[in-house]
Amino acid sequence: MILNYNGLQAREDWEKAGVKLPKHDWKAMCAETEQNPVWVHFGAGNIFRIFIAGLQQKLLNQGDAKAGIIAVETFDSEVVEKIYMPHDSMTLAVSLLADGGIDKEIVASIAKGVVAAQPEGLEALRKVFRKPSLQMLSFTITEKGYALRDMKGELTQVAKADIENGPAAPKHAMGVVAALLLERFNAGGAPIAVVSMDNCSHNGEKLRAGVTEMARAWLDRGLVPAEYVAWLEDEGKVSFPWSMIDKITPRPAEAVEKQLTALGIEGMAPIVTEKHTYIAPFVNAEAPQYLVIEDRFPNGRPPLEKAGVYMTDRDTVNMTERMKVTTCLNPLHTALAVYGCLLGYEKICDEMKDEELVELIKRIGYVEGLPVATDPKILSPRAFIDEVVTQRFPNPFMPDTPQRIACDTSQKVPIRFGETIKSYAADPARSPADLSAIPLAIAGWLRYLLGVDDNGNEMPVSPDPMVPTLQEALSGIELGRPETADGKLDALLANPNLFGMSLIEAGLGEKITGYFKELIAGPGAVRATLKKYLD
Repeated sequence: MILNYNGLQAREDWEKAGVKLPKHDWKAMCAETEQNPVWVHFGAGNIFRIFIAGLQQKLLNQGDAKAGIIAVETFDSEVVEKIYMPHDSMTLAVSLLADGGIDKEIVASIAKGVVAAQPEGLEALRKVFRKPSLQMLSFTITEKGYALRDMKGELTQVAKADIENGPAAPKHAMGVVAALLLERFNAGGAPIAVVSMDNCSHNGEKLRAGVTEMARAWLDRGLVPAEYVAWLEDEGKVSFPWSMIDKITPRPAEAVEKQLTALGIEGMAPIVTEKHTYIAPFVNAEAPQYLVIEDRFPNGRPPLEKAGVYMTDRDTVNMTERMKVTTCLNPLHTALAVYGCLLGYEKICDEMKDEELVELIKRIGYVEGLPVATDPKILSPRAFIDEVVTQRFPNPFMPDTPQRIACDTSQKVPIRFGETIKSYAADPARSPADLSAIPLAIAGWLRYLLGVDDNGNEMPVSPDPMVPTLQEALSGIELGRPETADGKLDALLANPNLFGMSLIEAGLGEKITGYFKELIAGPGAVRATLKKYLD
């Protein structure tokens, strides 16, 4: 069995292997998407392929949609060339169940994959954006994909080049989007919703800020008309809805590949691209998933509520996102990630058998996070944490790794920890000084950045755009010599770009530095420190 349109003609073989097949006509879907595109998505990676594309698959299967999704990759062209093209943009979606079973379904709702950085790809997208039928542009490009500036507040080289060169051939995702929206404006200015589905706080505002900053910079240089910027900033024409997304999607697992191969499905081997993207023709993920979207679509939208999406108002989205990202899941994940790496764990589920680490995340979630968690009403904060701690993280069949979760941590800490610290600082009945587990998690992250595990051995640090800068700031600190940390952390802890606020001004500098010095006391100090404060 081969995963592509021709391979799907052997329906009996796929069904015998327990694989659910598309109920819609794939060729008709592709033709409709070409003529009347409705949905373009930026970020052609794993969570999109199994979750977002899965939503449209459900609508297609139910007869609630005719067109599919056009997937755009701005970061890694190999994803399209080596995964999308050979498989007609289809994905074998594998849900990993807590009882060890797997659900298998072929998602065939993506009409095609496009590489925006290639001239032919950008031109194809310009054609799509001229179509009035286009209703929405969505994103899963990670939080760093929106950033035009670095930790110092200075424009990145890519963003600077796009601003100077204008909309003809942009490279940064925000430049590409601004250029495509300019194309739409020039073609008559049909309305459109621009929807971030990334796992970050106020994602719609971050996306809006990135696109409009690029457009205004072009305006300042006389490269675009003022009318375009006015259209872009008119929420009745171009809306930027907020959303909350939640689904744990690990890298492709070898065990899953072997199961699929044993069923007779060919060509399932994962690849690692030159840009270190881990991807395969299949995507494995947990079954639970949540998507909450602010319902502001000025040109209409697919009936996403029929696919299980919560369509609601901004306040509810904000509360749901804040609940999940700042208190009930993401802070726990990050704490497990950095300490798991230090302690030599290779699976999140194995960390959930570690008494100290379980106690750490329970304190972060229940003791320190829950008292300031927002209650969106559509989901219960306590029930959400309960599901995370008792079902999702411990799932032994989820091959998620602390090393994956530790990627880009510098981009996450202002929200995952900083927001709760801000809540304590703003509450007259509380104080950041009341916190202990969150400061211990932050100290653990700084200890992780040294690139030395708890045995004193060299340890790889996961990809993160700020690692070189952060490690330079920590240079000179030595395991076994806590005094070498004196004065080294203050500049980092005082940086509001890094933590969302100055942790020195919040009164946590001394506490975090103290924890950090204990964590570097020598081999075994990480475990000893956890035992000291969590037993």
